[in-house]
Amino acid sequence: MSKKYRIELTQDEREELEGILRRGKVSALKQRHARIILQADESQVGRVSSNPQIAESVGVGIATVERVRRVFVLHGLEACLRRKDPDRDYVRKFDGHGEARLIALACGPAPEGRESWTLKLLAGRLVELEIVDSISGETVRRTLKKRSQTLAEETVVHSAEQSSRVCLSHGGYTRALRAALRCEPSTCLFG
Repeated sequence: MSKKYRIELTQDEREELEGILRRGKVSALKQRHARIILQADESQVGRVSSNPQIAESVGVGIATVERVRRVFVLHGLEACLRRKDPDRDYVRKFDGHGEARLIALACGPAPEGRESWTLKLLAGRLVELEIVDSISGETVRRTLKKRSQTLAEETVVHSAEQSSRVCLSHGGYTRALRAALRCEPSTCLFG
């Protein structure tokens, strides 16, 4: 069977790959890919290994060997040794103002007929108020969790009876959250 992606290393490329394996302070991914490329090198006479042989000796799947060969031939050594960039851009649903509105909503009174807010109710209310176009309960949960951890580490939240301000540990006050966190002591997630 002929291989579609044939690797023939130059002496400089071979030395660079061997250096990666000698150093030891290199990521496991780089080391695995260096081993695959070195074993797939066909410029060394008499040392032709098949993909299954390479996969078994390096401890990876055959698909990984095939992918490393393809990336090396199409994009070069550097592309083969670094992690692939994510295919997708992640767009944040909330800016600081949106997060403040969510926190204010969560700290406010629960909807009529409910004892407390649920993540689904909060998500629905955010859409209803046109703060976001659409949002899942999981995104609401992560945002509230992130905010509560930040507040727990950096701030002291006073109850609405004592003060309506959020005091940072260095003595300053936040602007975006100051008005948003006027919580009832019994309903606030952060107090």
